[in-house]
Amino acid sequence: MFDFFFNNGFFAYMLVIVTVLFAYFAQWRVNSVFKKYSGVSSRSQTPANVVARQILDSYGLYNVEVVHVSGKLSDHYDPRNNVVALSDSTFFSPSVGAIGVAAHEVGHAVQYNTNYLPIRLRAIFVPVAQFGSNSWIIFFLIGMFVGWPFFVDIGIVLFALVVLFQLLTLPVEFNASRRAMQVIEDQFLLGADEQVGARKVLSAAALTYVAGLMVSAAQLLRLILMSRRRD
Repeated sequence: MFDFFFNNGFFAYMLVIVTVLFAYFAQWRVNSVFKKYSGVSSRSQTPANVVARQILDSYGLYNVEVVHVSGKLSDHYDPRNNVVALSDSTFFSPSVGAIGVAAHEVGHAVQYNTNYLPIRLRAIFVPVAQFGSNSWIIFFLIGMFVGWPFFVDIGIVLFALVVLFQLLTLPVEFNASRRAMQVIEDQFLLGADEQVGARKVLSAAALTYVAGLMVSAAQLLRLILMSRRRD
């Protein structure tokens, strides 16, 4: 059974396909849930950018700006410029979904401010992951076609670093969502019933990170099995 597992390339391809389908489902899920709760206005009618500013000020993070960026769900925190960037679908919206997303991005700013260890480790791995993401396939393909096992191994190691980066991202994202829901509750930014919607949006978003990791892990396994069949 184990020989079949490690030597049958069909299994690896099927695993990749299944995880990719799951990733598509996760993306559909987050878009669907956000669409639903972006249409549910909070009772306070406070826009998400104002909520983000309020939370930042409550932590004393007056130096962190809240800026508007184009796109849908392109919200992020940029530690280089020290800004919480909220997208078209979030910035001016007073919806339950938008407030949840804004609070999540502020959570990342708080993580940096409190020296949250996982986000610091993740920041260290950013240049390594970027290099690995851009170069692993070059080493791997050259090694496979020319017959240089060492290059194949380099490609696999570089891709494994990308997977490790995604793994480090999970606790960062989960913690930011946990911080978001906690501050929403503590500062009465949303009512108890409204918090349900915000939590669903953040949970759906977290699922996309899990799916992305699963796809990459399956791809890593496929690369390893391909290299073994060349030996």
